[in-house]
Amino acid sequence: MDTPLSTIAVVGLGTMGSGIADVLARAGREVIGIDISENAAAKAVAALESSTARAVDRGRITEEERQDVLARFRTFSDLQAAADADLVIEVVPESYETKQEVFRALDGIVRPDTILATGTNALSVTRLAADSAHPERVLGLHFFTPVQAMKLVEVVSSVLTSPIAVDAVTTLAQQLGKEPVAVGDRPGFVADGLLFGYLNQAAAMYEAKYASREDIDAAMRLGCGLPMGPLALLDLIGIDTARTVLEAMYSASHDRLHAPAPILKQLSEAGLTGRKSGRGFYTYEGPGSAEVVRDALTPQAAAAGGEGREVRSVGVAGSGTMASGIAEVFAKAGYDVVLAARSQEKADTAKARIAKSLARSVDKGRMTAEARDETLARIAAAGSLDAFAEVDLAVEAVAEDLGIKQELFARLDKICKPGAVLATTTSSLPVVACARATSRPQDVIGMHFFNPAPAMKLVEIVRTVLTGDDVHATVRTVTEKIRKHPVDCGDRAGFIVNALLFPYLNNAIKMVQEHYATLDDIDAAMKLGGGYPMGPFELLDVVGLDVSLAIEQVLHREFRDPGLAPAPLLEHLVAAGCLGRKTGRGFREYARR
Repeated sequence: MDTPLSTIAVVGLGTMGSGIADVLARAGREVIGIDISENAAAKAVAALESSTARAVDRGRITEEERQDVLARFRTFSDLQAAADADLVIEVVPESYETKQEVFRALDGIVRPDTILATGTNALSVTRLAADSAHPERVLGLHFFTPVQAMKLVEVVSSVLTSPIAVDAVTTLAQQLGKEPVAVGDRPGFVADGLLFGYLNQAAAMYEAKYASREDIDAAMRLGCGLPMGPLALLDLIGIDTARTVLEAMYSASHDRLHAPAPILKQLSEAGLTGRKSGRGFYTYEGPGSAEVVRDALTPQAAAAGGEGREVRSVGVAGSGTMASGIAEVFAKAGYDVVLAARSQEKADTAKARIAKSLARSVDKGRMTAEARDETLARIAAAGSLDAFAEVDLAVEAVAEDLGIKQELFARLDKICKPGAVLATTTSSLPVVACARATSRPQDVIGMHFFNPAPAMKLVEIVRTVLTGDDVHATVRTVTEKIRKHPVDCGDRAGFIVNALLFPYLNNAIKMVQEHYATLDDIDAAMKLGGGYPMGPFELLDVVGLDVSLAIEQVLHREFRDPGLAPAPLLEHLVAAGCLGRKTGRGFREYARR
């Protein structure tokens, strides 16, 4: 195994296998592509020809270099072609029987020192290795699609794997320009182990008719900065593949969050496996197409008309960052805003914060000085809620404490004029509990902005069983007028974003708690393998560990699922006062300001 991995066989030339072959050939390796389907082999060659032609057009390689790359890739239909390979990477379908058949055949073909790598993202590497004549040379090498773009490679060792083999493929991954992460053998490894639980919960949320597929996907893209929504991603991965991964994860963890949502089985068995079949959660132009087309579930354009109430003035209650951000958003959109705090001094401080934010926008060329002055002139700072007497919409953004919010809504009920809409920005508390604190629960609704409010496009509109149709229509219209994207959801813990985000964060903590992977490896895996803007531990420290724990506790109380119980490590850190960046220490330590 001391020889360099210069000749590499790739068994299985689907999307993943073709991508791996492309990357290897461009990196100067001799690549032997093997697939029983001549059509698949031809497609792999055509894909390499196309990608290298684009590289020439963009000036990244010369035509001579392109021809060298193409000459290094040869395709065959028989495993015997792998006889001289230093490394064999199999990426055949996710089935123990299929993969074991490949490994047994390779045992009689390749040299004893040839490394055998499985590209599985769900099956046990140990089980595959145990059936091999040389289990010490078997490991996992999990690339992510599209292989050419995604930097992460998970290097998976079983208890049988030789460190020499691990070192050899780790060096190869680095030479390919990838970032290898070493992980142990358990279903899903790091990235998919976290990703598929989240995808499964999104599928279950959709199946329960809690929110539309479009709203679930928009919420996670706009609320978390993800490159794709979960249901669109399931269609891309393949719903049958996702089901296989989840079955493997559940068999190992017995965590109900990993038990495949029934809709995944229904779609799989109906042949509605996603993009590859032309239909999954969405309908596509044709099999293999990425172009979504309208179907019976596509939302109709909102009907024109004035079914909602007229809103000209808005009251924002609170003096923190969220309150001032929301007030800024409404004022920018042309609404007259009353910003009320517990004292005139606090209200003036909040307005000064808005002035600084607007000044930064002027400095960056995003707005004119005149627009800044007009926006500030629309905001009146007040030291009492009594200033809300004539507003058409009152939005509270005070502390996330149900008692405090109920007391505030009881006051708004007495102060605000009849017909005024009363909205809470709570991220986790029951909106109906706020509504019941008033004599007009039909006028109360949730309007969950995301921080920082001026920048984040998402608003979750949370309707209770008592909310009036006209109030819902009013808030949707207002949300669009302030240039935000509204998504509708019901009044249950976490709404869409937090109900999907925080179990994922909690599972990441459990991985560290169980010593499966390090903070850095997990953060790197999710950024490089999932396209997340921040790793889970970076995000937890930004959000605040106390805030995260509170949301986890709310989710656990509401859904009673053992898998949602907060990780003990999170509870211990909060008890120790390690709350994240705001205290200088959370999962990581930060320089004090």
